[in-house]
Amino acid sequence: MPVTSRHLAATDRARLDLSDDRVLAAVRLADGRRAVVSRRAFFVLTDDAVRRDAWCDVDRGSLDPESRALTVRWVSGEGDVLVLGDERSSVAFTQMFRERVQASVVHAVSVELGGGRAPLRVALRRDEDGALFTQVVGDAGVDLSDPATLARVEAAEGEVREAAGLRR
Repeated sequence: MPVTSRHLAATDRARLDLSDDRVLAAVRLADGRRAVVSRRAFFVLTDDAVRRDAWCDVDRGSLDPESRALTVRWVSGEGDVLVLGDERSSVAFTQMFRERVQASVVHAVSVELGGGRAPLRVALRRDEDGALFTQVVGDAGVDLSDPATLARVEAAEGEVREAAGLRR
């Protein structure tokens, strides 16, 4: 049976930190865990643990529609693969997941580093209380002590803040 926001077990709902929050979507994973999208956070529940992550800690997600595997990429660079157990609830769940990640991003720019290095992203994001902050997301090998890299990051940070009408 699919887990939807209306059918999340009362025992699971009680385990979530939902003060000033509400469940928007929930789904049972193929391995028996449950994943929950709320306005403020993303949860993964096992029978004895709850993982809670603010949306600003999620870099992005991608869904393989054939396997229903949702790959969650964290801003830390790590990733998790969650195989959604029910096809009917998978679509609504992943749409809500995407909407919440996007809602946490106010503006983002890509920063080219040159030399064959992967670009990094500087984003202005909302934390779960709505406060704005800048976030730099890139490969682990990015050296922010390099003056040229730091100058590019600082310029991008100014750009995203200015785009939102914030002072540098």
